[in-house]
Parts: sequence; C-alpha cells; structure tokens
Amino acid sequence: MTPAHGTSDHGAPDQDWSEGAQPLTRYVERGVQWMRAFDRRLPLVWDLHLVGFFVFAAFIDLVGDGWRNIAQNTDVPAWALYAITLAATVPLLWRRTHPLAVYIVMLLASLANNWTGAVLQASLTLLIVVFNIAIRLPLRTLAWSYALLVLPPVVGHLRHPQGSWDQQVVPTMMSFAIVALMGIAFRTRQEYMASLVQRAKQLEVERDQQAQLATNAERTRIAREMHDIIGHNLSVITTLADGGSYAAAKSPERAAQALTAIGTTSRQALTELRRLLDVLREEAPQSPEAAALAPQPALTDLDQLIDGVRAAGLPVRSTVRGRPDSLPAGRQLTVYRVVQEALTNTLKHGGPYATAYVEVAYGDDGVRATVTDTGAGGGPPAVDSGGRGLTGMRERTALYDGTLEAGPLPHPQGGWHVELHLPKESTQ
Repeated sequence: MTPAHGTSDHGAPDQDWSEGAQPLTRYVERGVQWMRAFDRRLPLVWDLHLVGFFVFAAFIDLVGDGWRNIAQNTDVPAWALYAITLAATVPLLWRRTHPLAVYIVMLLASLANNWTGAVLQASLTLLIVVFNIAIRLPLRTLAWSYALLVLPPVVGHLRHPQGSWDQQVVPTMMSFAIVALMGIAFRTRQEYMASLVQRAKQLEVERDQQAQLATNAERTRIAREMHDIIGHNLSVITTLADGGSYAAAKSPERAAQALTAIGTTSRQALTELRRLLDVLREEAPQSPEAAALAPQPALTDLDQLIDGVRAAGLPVRSTVRGRPDSLPAGRQLTVYRVVQEALTNTLKHGGPYATAYVEVAYGDDGVRATVTDTGAGGGPPAVDSGGRGLTGMRERTALYDGTLEAGPLPHPQGGWHVELHLPKESTQ
C-alpha cells in the first residue's frame, strides 16, 4: 500500500491499494477516496448535507410524534422540542473548526433533553462531536469531555426516576466510550500514515543528497585523474618542445630526439586517457581500492615516469628502500600520482637549473615517498593555473588516512619538498 496523491483533512495520505487486494476492498477504498476528495474541495457543501440530514430526520421524529414512544414526559412544550432539536443538530456545521464550543452547546441541549424528559433522538448527534474531539484535540480534553457526558443521563434519572439508574447511565456511557475509542483508533492510523509519508519524503531527500554527493565525488575523482594524466604529460611535452625549438638551430640531432620524446609522451598520455575512459564506462566503484581499477600506473612504472621527466630535461635521482610487499593497487596509484605531480610542478616552476630527488621507502609503518627539488620557481604548486595540484595530492592521500607535507625548503638551500606517508593497510 503506497501513498496516493493528496492527503485528508487530518494530514494522512489517501491509499492506493495493490493489485493483490480483493475487488470489493478496492471499490470501497476508491469510494472513500472520492468522498475525501469531495470533502477537501467543498467542505461546506458536505457539512450542509450532513446537518440537513440530521435536522430533517429530527423533525420527522417530532412531526410524526415518534419521540413519544420513548419519552419519559410527553407534555413537553413544542417550542422546547424545536429548540432542543435545533441546538442538537445545527451546531454540527462548526464541529471541525470549533469542536469544543460545539460540544458545550450540544451538551447543554442534551441536559435540557433529559431534564424535560423528552429523550429526543437528536441528542445522539453528540456522538459525532465526541468523535471529532477524539481526532482533533488532545486526549486530556477528550477525557474531561467524556466525564461531562455522565451529567445528562444522571440529571434525567434524578428528574424522571424510571427504572434503575444504570439502565440510563451505563448504556449511554458505553456508546460514547465506543465512539471515543473509534476516534482514537482513527487518529492513530492517520498519524501513523502521515509519519510514513514524512519518512518516505525524508528518505527521498536523503537518497537525492547521497546521489548528489556520489556525483560530486565522482566528478572530483575524474577531474583529479584528468589533471594528473594531462597535466603531467603536457608539462613534459611543453618542456621537450621548448628544448627542441632551442636546439633545432644548433643541434638538429637533439631536436629530433626531442620530437621522438614528444611522440612517445603523447602516445603514453593517449593510452592513459583511454584507460581512464574505459574505467568510467564500468559500474561506479564502491571503494577507494575499486576506484583504481587496472590497468592503472603502479610503482613498477615509476622508473618509466622518471625516465620521461629526465628526457624532458629535468635531472632526477631516485632511491627505493625496502620492498612493496603486495602494496594494494590503490595505494600504489596514490604514491605514483603524488610523485608524478611533484615532478610535474618542478618542471613547471623549478627553473632551467633545477634538479630533483625521489625516494620511496617501504617499512613496517607503511610507505613513504619524498620528492625534493632545488628549483628556484616563484610559486608553490598549489597556485598554478588550475590550483588542483596540491589539492589533488591531499585528496588522494586522505582516501587512505595518510599524511602529506608540502612546502618550500628553508634558505639558503631553497627548492621545494613534498613528503607522503600512507600507513600500512589495517588487517581488522
């Protein structure tokens, strides 16, 4: 059973029964929904019909003298009978907006009805008001309202003592108790349905938020990968092109070597882009490890990366300490990308005489990668054109609860220092 369009005047939704419901159940429910919809659109018309029905029935009882069959006093003046009848029926028009005031007026009419001994059936409309109090007002109001209901039958028994008092009081109180319980049950159901609707709306909002967060995270990951792949390779290509242009006039052989290196780097960039696009066509990854689907660069590709940077004109020394011991692919990719970004920034900002040193150490506490250069560039890598270099490194590091330190080295040494530490993968 799922919420349908619209809600009732009590805030609960209409219902759309499943195909498994019995035909009669669906017909009844559709009729109830139609009545609720009509009541929401034209409440006054509905109330006028309801009050008109009870006024008409009550006056038939008066005109036909049917009230005399159960009356305890048949000598009640006609004006009193009509007054009691109107007071017990007409106020029903305001039962929704002013249920307590209507209850007081109709309770007084019931007191007059029992005091005179007319015992008009119109006083039973007080049941409708009790039902409205049960579904609209606090339960404590319903409790004292119910307690006041004992007054009319007690007054009637004292005024016209016919039979035992319980024959007049108990049936009346039981009838009103049943109506009050029906109102409480109806109210409970309506509030429960309203809470289900609210919960469903909240879940929809949370689902949309989670989808938006996942989309933003995926966009960030794609932007980071694109930056690392294109940014590094374009920096190498730019450096090679500048060097080849400078050497073309004096050393054609060096220019040809630069062009060859440019071609090799371009092909590598295209290959990595194709790999990235192939990964993006797969199902969305569920974890940081899954985000680094093969074939992605690994630590075994560091030598090739460093050779490419050297070919671009940046002298690089490297040292590897320890053994990787089955370092997960995602962590290898993070180390690779951080080293790549650090060397790319040295190429872009280090100046013509910069050198770099790369050290990767594997230990019991995890893996540590350090990139130091002697460049004299004017700005940190975090403020380059896109501003994503240092940000991307920190995002990758945070995926594995690692730490990243980056900043200029103190004078007079100068240069830039990047140090990454990824803790060992937890076995818990």
